[in-house]
Amino acid sequence: MILASQEMIKKWTEAGAWGDKTFIDYFKEHVRTQPDKVCLVDPMNKEALVGLKPERLTYKELGRAVDATAEAFLGLGIKKDDIIMVQLPNCWELAMLYLAITRAGALISPMPMQWRASEHEFIAEMTEAAAVITVEEFGGFKHKEMVEKIQAKHPSIKHILTLSQIREMTKGEVTGKLDQIHIDPNDVFTLCWSSGTEAQPKGCPLSHNNWLFLATLCYECAPILPGDNLITAGPLVNMASIGTVFVEWLKGGGKFVLHHPFDGTTFVMQMILEEINYMLLVPAIVNALLKHPKVDQFDFSKVRSITIGSAPPSLWSVQELKRRWGIEFGNIWGQNEGTGNIAGPRHITDMEMRIDHFPQFGKPGTTWNVGQMAHVHMKLVDPVTKQEVTEEGKVGDLWYRGPNVIPGYFKRPDLTEKSFDKDGFFDTGDLFQVKDGNCVGFFDRSKDIIIRGGFNVSAQEVENMVLGFPKVMDAAAVAMPDEILGERTCIYVVPKPGETITLEEIVAFMKEKGLAVYKIPERLEIIDAIPRNPVGKIIKKVLREDVKQKMKIV
Repeated sequence: MILASQEMIKKWTEAGAWGDKTFIDYFKEHVRTQPDKVCLVDPMNKEALVGLKPERLTYKELGRAVDATAEAFLGLGIKKDDIIMVQLPNCWELAMLYLAITRAGALISPMPMQWRASEHEFIAEMTEAAAVITVEEFGGFKHKEMVEKIQAKHPSIKHILTLSQIREMTKGEVTGKLDQIHIDPNDVFTLCWSSGTEAQPKGCPLSHNNWLFLATLCYECAPILPGDNLITAGPLVNMASIGTVFVEWLKGGGKFVLHHPFDGTTFVMQMILEEINYMLLVPAIVNALLKHPKVDQFDFSKVRSITIGSAPPSLWSVQELKRRWGIEFGNIWGQNEGTGNIAGPRHITDMEMRIDHFPQFGKPGTTWNVGQMAHVHMKLVDPVTKQEVTEEGKVGDLWYRGPNVIPGYFKRPDLTEKSFDKDGFFDTGDLFQVKDGNCVGFFDRSKDIIIRGGFNVSAQEVENMVLGFPKVMDAAAVAMPDEILGERTCIYVVPKPGETITLEEIVAFMKEKGLAVYKIPERLEIIDAIPRNPVGKIIKKVLREDVKQKMKIV
């Protein structure tokens, strides 16, 4: 499925940003050149997750599993450009499916384990998915049973496959028929989903060439090296893990170690035993590792670099990483739409500056415009006047153009038209500030989202559902700080006259509607009136400050 225009393909190919190799080509090279190298490692707690012993696969073993599974898909009637929805926890089978589904000519649409019927039905309708791969049950929830109910409404879903069935498929025949399937580097490799100001998820189709350019960004800026041992601490379903670890592994041919849900003790053991070289973490986890009572016993000598995202790290934490183990850090920002930036030691040598500065790639006359990064251009635009912002200290919306950005939202020309300008720049919806040294710095999210443990929660979606509760007159959802997950959702509610409302009632109502668990509010504040500006827009800043005061967070 090629969604990029021929004009775009010609532009980036002639510029040297896009090539003629796919991830399957890179993977086949690794299988051929290092067949006995361990390349994929299960989480240590896999048995607790799905009842299976953790496994370690070599490139040869993984290559055979990929081909056998892909041939089994063909046997089921899966065709070129079919979409397969996949909802599995982090395990080697999930990583394998990205390759097997691609090898069969189809494309994967991965989904978080927390998603429920509401999200499943929307995506099944939007994609006309040919199959769904899931588990019988996970965390006490019956996933297969849910999908069976959805299948009854969406006849495009011909197959529901469980993890145990996928494992059987990996042992099947390999006849060579897959070589007849042509995969183009501009074919969509993944269809991930982004939640922002829209109540429903937005499909973000990224091709092999899109992802390969993003891998280049991490190799040049993080930095990552070919053959590195990489670990993911987040779910392998969106930009955070796919874009900063998974595609780098596929391209570079090292070892990919899976972890999740996060467990500090197990994570430290994996880092040491697997001799990890690079990872992406959030500031809270970095701080927790450094403040651990046994930190002096941690041997992180093999770790070369860590990118830290979702919020700026503290100066103390990055200085400690450098002092204790010589670890460099990169300040990272990105979105499922393919946009990304890393302030790494190669571009910003001063550690204190690197915490809140990013290179403004594409700015005329800067030293950033070299190598592959010369293809990325960023500009700040005043949200009111729509004029470009260049004065130091001024704030504007970040508009981004590069070979890594989606060609448009999946089957949403309306959103695509609003999100791109005539020059091909994408409106990220995030506010950045002009900084010294030809840099920009993250300022705030103009998109009204709550980022809980790496997942984007649409405040609008939460509010719309809460407003459907019979006792509610008005509602507003805002982020409240959380040391572990970064943010959680607090819901402010105006009850109907004479009614009383509890958090437990709202939670039960939302669960009954089939909303993903991570989107459900975890704090309720009763209020007389939702604060609004003269045109009726909710003044979220007032509510965010209010909940911080109530939590005694200054």
